[in-house]
Amino acid sequence: MPSNNYITVQGDTWDSVAFRFYGNENYADVLMEANPDLIEWFVFDSGIKIVVPDIREIEAERIARTFPEWRKMETAEEIIYG
Repeated sequence: MPSNNYITVQGDTWDSVAFRFYGNENYADVLMEANPDLIEWFVFDSGIKIVVPDIREIEAERIARTFPEWRKMETAEEIIYG
C-alpha cells in the first residue's frame, strides 16, 4: 500500500495529522493502525516519523467490507480513479 511519511512538529495529535492529510480528523484510526508502535502517544513531540497511508486505498478496503456485493466494485473504482 503506498504511503507517505510525516515528521511531527511539537503538539501534533492523531486528529491534527489526519486532518492535515485527509481533510477529516475521523481518519485518525487509519494513522493509528499504520503506526502501532506509536499508539501510546496522544500529543507528539517534534521529530516523530508517522506513516501516512494512501486514503484512496483505505476507503476502497472499507467499501469492500461494508457495501453489498453489487455496489462494491463501482464505488471502489469511483474512489480510486475519480
